[in-house]
Amino acid sequence: MLEGKAMIQDTDMPVKMQLQAMSSASQALDLFDVLDCNNMACYIKKEFDLRYGFGWQCVVGSNFEWCFTHTKCTFIYFCLETLHFLIFKCSAA
Repeated sequence: MLEGKAMIQDTDMPVKMQLQAMSSASQALDLFDVLDCNNMACYIKKEFDLRYGFGWQCVVGSNFEWCFTHTKCTFIYFCLETLHFLIFKCSAA
């Protein structure tokens, strides 16, 4: 488990949810090849949907830009190993 080595870049999540995000990312890195960003993102999204309700989105990669609207207290962007992880819950329209 590598959640202690994650570097949070930005977040508005409660600490407990931040720890879950880093734990899920660490588990995804254990389960999938480091180049399999799509399956890692799907794994993390499913974990968050199960724990916190539907509507979560996850992006995993080493080079991406982002712009989105999210529900308050549901956003985290962090680095773990060589990858960046963006997790957020979509805001209702």
